[in-house]
Amino acid sequence: MEVEKKNLDNSQVELNIELPYEEFQPYIERAVQEISKETSIEGFRAGNAPYEVVKQKVGEMSILDRAGRIAVNETAEKAIQENVEDQPVGQPQVEITKLSAGNPMAYKMVVSLLPSVTLGDYKNAPVEAEQVKADENEVDKTIQTLQEQYAEDKEVDRAAQEGDKTIVDIDMYQDNVPVEGGQSKDTSVILGSNYLVPGFDEQIMGAKKDDELNFQIQYPENHHQKNLAGQNVDFKVKVKGVYEREMPEIDDEFAKKFGLNTLDEMKNVLRDNIAQEQQQKANQKTEMNMIDQILESSQFDEIPETLVDQEANKMLSELEQNVTGQGGKFDDYLQSIGKTQDQLLQELRPEAEKRVKTALLIREIANQEGIGASQEEIEQKQNELIEQYKGYEKVEERVKSQDYQAYLENVIVNNKVLEKLKEWNVKDSSGDSSGEQTDQEGSDQEKSEDQEQSSQDQGSEQQEEDQEKKE
Repeated sequence: MEVEKKNLDNSQVELNIELPYEEFQPYIERAVQEISKETSIEGFRAGNAPYEVVKQKVGEMSILDRAGRIAVNETAEKAIQENVEDQPVGQPQVEITKLSAGNPMAYKMVVSLLPSVTLGDYKNAPVEAEQVKADENEVDKTIQTLQEQYAEDKEVDRAAQEGDKTIVDIDMYQDNVPVEGGQSKDTSVILGSNYLVPGFDEQIMGAKKDDELNFQIQYPENHHQKNLAGQNVDFKVKVKGVYEREMPEIDDEFAKKFGLNTLDEMKNVLRDNIAQEQQQKANQKTEMNMIDQILESSQFDEIPETLVDQEANKMLSELEQNVTGQGGKFDDYLQSIGKTQDQLLQELRPEAEKRVKTALLIREIANQEGIGASQEEIEQKQNELIEQYKGYEKVEERVKSQDYQAYLENVIVNNKVLEKLKEWNVKDSSGDSSGEQTDQEGSDQEKSEDQEQSSQDQGSEQQEEDQEKKE
């Protein structure tokens, strides 16, 4: 194997690797064996068809393409280890540059290197912890939402009025052309809740079952569906049913539906839960303020574009997973915000670069402070995950792998660094250190995983685990 190295800008190096034909030949043989296992070839057992027979079946370039991929997979890491002194990050960009029968095989690999970081003052960021408590209005709103969930619906033969539930079919048009995603059947609309768009509910009030309505609404300029914002939309609506809603009384009996004895007890539980949720959001905001200040005072070598691209694509995947996880379609979401996937990806790049810098910052602080993870800590986290996904063999196998152990080590170190940063920098209103009050292991773990994924490109494992668990 011959390797030629070229230094590039943006903390990258280019390696041009060439395998002489005699070194490439074994990979061709393996490609033939793999293809013959996957392809039914009459007269030969799986995996035993010779080169010429397989070539006639699938074509010579199919064999060479497979051989090239095998060769890259098995030689790239060695080429990096022997020719790159600095620490590589992310996945290298690979392009096969020479591939023909009877000739050497060559490929080009662009490797991103870990940029160096010059730390600013990371122990004296003037960050004050924010304290919150639940607003009674929030408690009342939550109880009202729960009350509506337990409402009993009774069909009535009268005109629809505020507070009723109606079942409707909706068709939306612009200039007599159906709006994409603007058709729905058997849709529940609670009148007075400003369903879909302001003004829609008022058009339904007074209608009876089997009424067919035609009306036009101008969407607000700031509507979240950017493709409709400020536009006139024609509606055709068929009312299929009107239901009166009987709300349960908000009393001790209502509280018992949730396993609580009294309404006061229910309010106390809700008040605590809301306060915890708001405090968690405040803690996250405090933490981000702290990180922002430390980032601003630190200096970074130029960040490789490939790292930012990988992080932006990961963020896009996270967003898509959130949309589909809530039962939506990502294409509908893109339409609602009036953007293409490429446009959204470009908008995510600044935040993606910030994530990458945060991961590099935390890594450098860990090196400076000698913060690490013991084998016992890694095994403990492993065992927790194995117990959590007990019975899912693929997940357990992945969690036990050496690569995943390294990933868990990085997560643990990140968490420790974040806790130390809060201890050094976050003060409560009296000026005392308040590192302990921001204890939110789950939230910090999630953010730490995101940060570590930025620099190590191992982040899809946990999402895959969750998906396998769902399946």
